Amino acid sequence: MNTDRKALWAVRQSALPTVVRPCPDCSGTRHRPSGKIRVNANGKLLDVWLLLSCVACDRTSKVPVHERVHVSTLESARLVAYEDNDPAVVRELTMSASLATKNGYRLDWTGTWALETRTPLYALDDPTPLKVLVSFELPAPVRVERLLVLGLGLSRAQVRRMVGDGRIHLPLALDAKAHQDFELAVDGPGSAGAARSSEPKLLVAPTRGRTDLSRVGSHAAPPSVAPWVPRTATAGA
Repeated sequence: MNTDRKALWAVRQSALPTVVRPCPDCSGTRHRPSGKIRVNANGKLLDVWLLLSCVACDRTSKVPVHERVHVSTLESARLVAYEDNDPAVVRELTMSASLATKNGYRLDWTGTWALETRTPLYALDDPTPLKVLVSFELPAPVRVERLLVLGLGLSRAQVRRMVGDGRIHLPLALDAKAHQDFELAVDGPGSAGAARSSEPKLLVAPTRGRTDLSRVGSHAAPPSVAPWVPRTATAGA
């Protein structure tokens, strides 16, 4: 869809997910990463563990990352990162869905993300379509409806009505949980299904400027967008 109105919504990381599994020493089930990785060498064979800390009793437990692997199978930079407790690698391992599945625990993403939006401050009844890129800084599963509520500043009922009227085009179901980048489009009232006169409006005039690339990562900057409007919510909301 061709449109001159573009916006970037970014799901930003505010915390690491909680690891949910039983603690051997207490009745607690919630664990936080300790920030450390343990590497044990037995000749040319290596064991690598991510270390967790029980939120209730502070007991340290281990999550197997590699078991009895030959040292030659690991890239030297990766091994150094393990040995140095590289924060980026700790973050990667903590958020790894495959590691969670392999070790039989689940990740709780509650309170781990916030939505930052570059929302062009045009009226929602503007006939010019709006194209929105939703980018994810972390793979937190976020309900599409929740993103629309936060990004557009509307109620759930209003969002559902616009989707039903064909004014919001989505690549996913409204009740689906997204965790990867996707695009959506919002049509003006002249498209399929006229907007009702009671539709809320954003009446502030748009501003001109370029996206601050240091804040939005590798995505291309929208040509004309308004200042950041941060909104926050938990994934379970």
